[in-house]
Amino acid sequence: MKKWKRDKRKKGITGAEGRRFTKKVSGKIGLPPGSLVHTGDKREGGVRIRIVEYEGDRFQEREIRSLDECFPLKSKPAVTWIDIDGIHDTEVVRRAGELLNLHPLLLEDIVTAGQHPKVEEHDDYLFIVLKRLEMKDGPEGIDNEISAEQISIVFGSNYVLTFSEHEDETFASVRDLLRSANGRFRRRGPDYLAYIILDAVVDRYFLVLDRLGERIERTEEELISTPSAETVNDIHLLKREMLFLRKSVWPLREMVSSLQRCGSELVDETTRAYLRDVHDHVIQVLDTTETFREMVYGMFDIYLSSLSNRMNEVMKILTMFASIFIPLTFLVGVYGMNFEFMPELKWKWSYPILWLFMIAMAVSMLVYFKRKKWF
Repeated sequence: MKKWKRDKRKKGITGAEGRRFTKKVSGKIGLPPGSLVHTGDKREGGVRIRIVEYEGDRFQEREIRSLDECFPLKSKPAVTWIDIDGIHDTEVVRRAGELLNLHPLLLEDIVTAGQHPKVEEHDDYLFIVLKRLEMKDGPEGIDNEISAEQISIVFGSNYVLTFSEHEDETFASVRDLLRSANGRFRRRGPDYLAYIILDAVVDRYFLVLDRLGERIERTEEELISTPSAETVNDIHLLKREMLFLRKSVWPLREMVSSLQRCGSELVDETTRAYLRDVHDHVIQVLDTTETFREMVYGMFDIYLSSLSNRMNEVMKILTMFASIFIPLTFLVGVYGMNFEFMPELKWKWSYPILWLFMIAMAVSMLVYFKRKKWF
């Protein structure tokens, strides 16, 4: 298990997971603005498109193969939610932009993974980008790692369009909520659905923080009880995780605040009140993140202090032994000299007397150290 942990740490620093902070965008060099080049992780397989339509008591859910099956949306009074899992197929994203008349630079942001959370206000729709966080599990829950996935949301007067890099259970909870909701809930507009999606993504941040807090507590206990070189590696990985988490969450506060203050008629005043609640949740996430960050950075000071204390204990023991043996060594050295006239050497009881004297001296020094509470 320890060997696996070392291998996992090494991979976390130098392997593919180390590219979480930056995305490879060299494929876009030299291309004109608006070129659709996917910069995220490679994914095998096709794109999954699911559509949900509701209006009052009416609810319909299905999976489609092509976006042409659900357009045009502008002629439908119901709220339509189109969930597209997989942005590696840029043709699907391009087709969605053509059918909804989306800006080419917006489509470029959708397929360019690694965007900072933001909100853009257009004439007849709003564009939102945020991160969906998840804690990956290693064997037996050891060395958990935070992964981030870009979520893009476009909503207009009667539709919501979501783009995800991979399929996840976050949106499944939103669909379950829509299935079980009453008519009053379904009478709300697409801005409220966008709020539910945003709130579901932010709520999962607390799950990540809970598991990250447990990992920090385990590392802190190990640091206090048995600090080692592996503990330093754990702290280093925690620092990387906190930096990655802070980078993913910090712009979210300004994004939610901008969405709450935007003057678009697409966001109802009732929905703005709910957005304030999301903003409060984001503030809680940021406060917890900063607390964890201070704890992780303080672990290095604890580790250095524990090393210093251990070194002081070792030096204290060695100093006591040296203090005991220095006078004994002096006596042995004196009587080890080869002078001819040393009367003590010819005394009958000189050898046992010298032993008794040295033993008494050593015992006396030990008693003195004990009274001083030096050990």
